[in-house]
Formats: sequence, C-alpha cells, structure tokens
Amino acid sequence: METIGIVSYGANIPRLRIKTEEIASVWGKDGDAISKGLGIHEKSVPSIDQDTATISVEAARAALKRCTVNPQDIGAIYIGSESHPYAVKPTGTIVGDAIGATPDLMVADYEFACKAGTAAMQTCTAFVKAGMIKYGLAIGADTSQAAPGDALEYSASAGGAAFIIGKEDVIATINHTCSFTTDTPDFWRRAERKYPSHAGRFTGAPAYFKHVTNCATNCMKIAGTKPEDYDYAIFHQPNAKFPVTVAKRLGFTFDQIKQGLVVPYIGNTYSGASLVGLASVLDVAKPGDRIFLTSYGSGAGSDGFDITVTEKIIELALKNAPTIAQMVDNKEYIDYGTYAKITDLLYWE
Repeated sequence: METIGIVSYGANIPRLRIKTEEIASVWGKDGDAISKGLGIHEKSVPSIDQDTATISVEAARAALKRCTVNPQDIGAIYIGSESHPYAVKPTGTIVGDAIGATPDLMVADYEFACKAGTAAMQTCTAFVKAGMIKYGLAIGADTSQAAPGDALEYSASAGGAAFIIGKEDVIATINHTCSFTTDTPDFWRRAERKYPSHAGRFTGAPAYFKHVTNCATNCMKIAGTKPEDYDYAIFHQPNAKFPVTVAKRLGFTFDQIKQGLVVPYIGNTYSGASLVGLASVLDVAKPGDRIFLTSYGSGAGSDGFDITVTEKIIELALKNAPTIAQMVDNKEYIDYGTYAKITDLLYWE
C-alpha cells in the first residue's frame, strides 16, 4: 500500500495582537460579556503589508525550509480562504511564483468558509494518489473580517498553515479522509459586502455541532477507530468553547485536544484554524502518534482526517522555521484605534 501524506508543513501568524478586553472597552458592557463568553483572550491582527497572499507565501516557505522538496516538483497549489485579496486574480499564482514553482502547475483558489484549507488537502492527496503530481501544496489562510461591534470582532483574526503532500519522506500518513456537507446557511457574505453576516445561536447545534459530530463519527467508522485510539485531536476552533464541547460529546478528553487548541491566544484564523491546530500538534508529535482532525466551514460542511505520524518526522528540520508556540509568543499589542486604522475597519466603499 502506498504511503501518502504530509511531507512537510509550515505556518505564519502575524505578530500584532489586540486583547479582547481592549475591543470590549470600546463597545461597553455587552462587549465584555461577549469577550468572556468566547474564551478568547487576544487575537492576531494583520499589519498593513499582510494579507492572505503574504501569509500563504510565508507558510509555504516555512514548509519548504523544513524539507528537501524542490519547488519545481510541486505540481499543484490549492489555497483555501474567504479573504483572498482579489475577487478575480488567484492567490495561488502569487504563491507559485514566490516559492519558485514550475509553470507546469495546477492552481485554484478554494472557498468554503473555514474548511477550504482542508478541502485543499483532500484535493492534493487525491492527485498524488492518482499519480498526476509528485507533490501538492495545500494552504488554509485568512485575514478574516468582522463588522465593528459584532460578536465576530472578538474572534476574527489572521494566520494560516501550509502542507506539502506527497509519497516520499512522509512525516504523517493520511490514512483516511471523509466529508459531511449540507446546505445550512449559518454564516454568509454576499458579493461586494465588506463584512459577513451570521445567524447567531443558529451557528451552534444545526451548524457546527451537527456537521463536526457526523463527520467525525463517519471518519472513525471508516478508520475502525475509537476516540481513545488517538493521541491528539483537533476540531475547528471558531472560539474556545465549541471544540471543547464537541470533543467531550464525541468521547475525546481535554488532554487530547489541548495541544492543538490555539484559538484563545490568536483568535479564529478561519480557513487556517484547524490547520494551525494541526501544525501545533505536529510541532510536538512523535513517531506512531495518531492524530484525528475535523474541520468545519459554514454553509456548511466538515472534513475529517485519520493521520498517523511516521519515523520520518524525526528527520524533519523543525528548527528551520518557527513553531506555532514561538509565533504565538512573538507578539506586539496594539490599541483599538491602531487596529481600526490598519485593517480599514471603519471604511466602507
């Protein structure tokens, strides 16, 4: 049986941060309640020279620094995001040129709310398995938007992760993957609108929990596994409470999810959220560790993955790029005025 999976990975999290209590101080008592309810202490903020393209480039470069893959051998680049810098102009071509990939390249930008990055992983895995490409580059990245004063403002952040998928020197085998998808419009952004809309409490039971639970259950059934078979688990983290709740419902412990739970410290990176969590787990994983991953994207759907870490992870040049923990700790706080200015928060066309 062919071994197909993650050959290398990298991530990028902007250095700037704003504390949720700083946001709450602007919006008063209601804002303070929202801030505490989400379980998020602070979030990352993109600077004026950072967007989904620059975050994707930096994450991809980090992945390449850790391995010996020649960029010319990458045959596909798929980037999942809901904040691509151009409505008509692919982010993937920018990344391809920046890393020195061959022009003989399949490229597409994906959009499925917060699960577009895991969909990119599935596509690259399928192409490698089919023998159409040697390596595929899958990225999930966002500089997510939220209207001023909206509950989303306390969580919407910036960051992303990149994964090189292939057959050689695989550090983590993708054993199984599956998806669960319905037309459940819990969150949306109409064309030409600056900020998204959402259905409040509707985002919980019929949206996030239904899809994550069904996808995770189906994935474990396909893999023939139980929650206790895994050393680590990552669930999409729009806030600090949803992933903890769904993990408990499925039978996972907090010890299994705590390594990948980074949302309290950087916020919800949307398409990057579950993948940054996976990167955090791979930063500390050892050969033989079993990893379970379930993403979620509004609209709505989830992708599930059963992953096994191999002996090759020992050879990965982890120190050649910052770990998630190092990027979380490398930060500079800004006030609300600076945050509003550099993100054009109060500007409408």
